Amino acid sequence: MKKSFCFLAMATVIIPIGIYPVYAGGGHDDHAGHDDHAGHDDHAGHDDHDDHAGHAGHAGHDDHAGHDDHAGHAGHDDHAGHDDHDDHHEDGKTTIDPDIARDSGVVISKVKSASLDEHIALTGRIIQNRNTTVSVPARFPSIVKNIYVSWGDNVTKDQKLAVLESRNNLAAYEITAPQDGTILERNINKGDLTEDEALFVIADLSDVWAEFHVFPRDLSRVHKGQDVHVKALENDREDTASITTILPVADAHSQTVLAIVTVPNEKGHWRPGMTVEGDVHIDGSDKESLVVELGALQRMEDELVIFVQKGDEYETRHVTTGKQDGHYIEILSGLKEGEDYVSQGSFIIKADIGKHGAGHGHAH
Repeated sequence: MKKSFCFLAMATVIIPIGIYPVYAGGGHDDHAGHDDHAGHDDHAGHDDHDDHAGHAGHAGHDDHAGHDDHAGHAGHDDHAGHDDHDDHHEDGKTTIDPDIARDSGVVISKVKSASLDEHIALTGRIIQNRNTTVSVPARFPSIVKNIYVSWGDNVTKDQKLAVLESRNNLAAYEITAPQDGTILERNINKGDLTEDEALFVIADLSDVWAEFHVFPRDLSRVHKGQDVHVKALENDREDTASITTILPVADAHSQTVLAIVTVPNEKGHWRPGMTVEGDVHIDGSDKESLVVELGALQRMEDELVIFVQKGDEYETRHVTTGKQDGHYIEILSGLKEGEDYVSQGSFIIKADIGKHGAGHGHAH
């Protein structure tokens, strides 16, 4: 009996190792039933919880595709419609309240027809009139015995200037002024030996020359007889006179040509050496053309523009221009006579259009 028990015990030990699979199908291997764990792998059923596929109704709830009504949100990208506002400024237009525009310094004028007095600006200096400037030499190699005039003296024709003694025959003779004028140079002193150099230089300064440099680009429009307004830089002296001479040669360094204006100088206000400006009036300016004030012009994207007013709106117009007179400029295309344009404060309109254009760029 005791043996038997041992055998059973031994058998009990052997059974699980050798024939466990047989018992797996048995009812008592409640373990298998308890491997209801497989059934409790309701995980597949509980994978009903993997209703995750159903809850991948999350994909359905990925109504995100539906909620990718975000594409519908693209529909809400009313931005295209909102871009409509920016298009207004892309066209180079802006709207400004009249009171704000006025307070900002915007002034409106009308495009008109007028003749322009075209001018060319020149620079130069005052020199003595070379046609009335003379040098006075000795008649023979001589010795200076006496001198009767000094630098800057005014002299009259035939006035005695000096007495010289010929070195050939020791005979004395007088040197006299050949014309009225001013002593600009005295190149001798008493006791000097002279040859053929100039003893005196005398200039008639009752008129002087304004010597102006004309650039090659302007030569075709500058000619003898044109009026030039001459103005001194050192003071408020000014006068108007005509071009009397245009030299036939150009300066080798500057490539400019000299135009000479003979300026009256009875009172001696114009002194040789003074720097001057010249304003040349161009002929043929009686023809009328469309003009606007120079202050109206602005440059946008390397093109000249003018802003035309229509009610509260300001519109950009590209224009081509012609000659100008320092205040008005000719308009060859882009405007019509009678249109209202911004003649002063145009930079304010440019800034406003530019601001909206920059905002538009940022929106994109």
